[in-house]
Amino acid sequence: MTDLTRCRGILRDLVAFDTVSSRSNLAATGYIADRLEAAGARVELLPDESGSKANLFATLGPDRDGGLMLSGHTDVVPVADQDWSSDPFTLTERDGRLYGRGTCDMKGFIAACLASLDTLAAAARDRPIHFAFTHDEEVGCLGARRLVEVLRHRGTRPAMALIGEPTGMRVIDGHKGCCEYSVTFTGRAGHGSAPGHGVNAIEYATRYVARLLELREALIARRPDGSRFDPPHTTINIGALHGGHAHNVIAGEARLDWEMRPVVPEDTDFVNGALAEFVGSELLPQMRRAAAEAGIRTEVIGEVAGLVPRAENAARDLLFRLTGADCAGRVPFGTEAGLFQQIGMSAAICGPGSIDQAHKPDEYVSLDQLAQAIGMLKRLGARHG
Repeated sequence: MTDLTRCRGILRDLVAFDTVSSRSNLAATGYIADRLEAAGARVELLPDESGSKANLFATLGPDRDGGLMLSGHTDVVPVADQDWSSDPFTLTERDGRLYGRGTCDMKGFIAACLASLDTLAAAARDRPIHFAFTHDEEVGCLGARRLVEVLRHRGTRPAMALIGEPTGMRVIDGHKGCCEYSVTFTGRAGHGSAPGHGVNAIEYATRYVARLLELREALIARRPDGSRFDPPHTTINIGALHGGHAHNVIAGEARLDWEMRPVVPEDTDFVNGALAEFVGSELLPQMRRAAAEAGIRTEVIGEVAGLVPRAENAARDLLFRLTGADCAGRVPFGTEAGLFQQIGMSAAICGPGSIDQAHKPDEYVSLDQLAQAIGMLKRLGARHG
């Protein structure tokens, strides 16, 4: 059996597990754990608080500091309201492509890792090779955030992380972070005929939005040309504004959902600092002069660091040697790579499939891309040993 044939069979099994983020990933994680243990890996399952989800961390080779970590996530996005040509949880092959939910994002990479275990196990005699397969990446990198806290407090940890998100097998060393917030504005409800007798929460929410739009423009000017990467600046998006009941009612509550995609951590500090000053010195005092019970509450849904391009990056340089590439790209979408970078690991991204196919109906990965991923892992085994 060829490695590609083995990979296709493993991917068929992985796609059959419905690991949409709202559901358990334990069956899929158990399947992966069995294959890793059969190859001689030491496997840990790290459950979340609910017990219905788990990260998997496994090691081939010696129990010591350093080594390379191959990383991916087991959850997938929903298929609801998508028009698929075939069952999204049954792997279907057409014209050299494998269709199914998660084929490119990112069960294809996990399958390539599992199909290459013989080579990787033989190569890990002197230096460890680690595997990190997480839950809930698609809803805020919840699993990876838990995993980095585990790794942070251990005496040993991997030195490098290779994240197999779909890049068309291009080497990527930089991407935006993702910070998501929900802001609740509490005012005083009343009759629309007397606006001055109430505090309209929607009006204050729109003033907050206006400040966000000012900051969005400031971010464009903030990045000097020499420090930009593609995309060239931190972005802000207004996702949703909820509030009000009728034309003639003063809205007593409103909620704003927004996100920021920072290219560097300093931009996050800049925006959050400017908002705190605006709310504390201007917006909230005005609301409370009209109604003592008025308030503004910010909920942090998630703050995931981006991957910051660095002159020295051992993981990127290793990928250059494995793929033959001589330069790295940058992408706007986020991954778990920045979280690993934050705890001192060098990190880079390279995986089969195209992000253009992710999250869509008829998601697919090509057999050619899987073959390239397997080839990269085979070369890793040869170099690692």
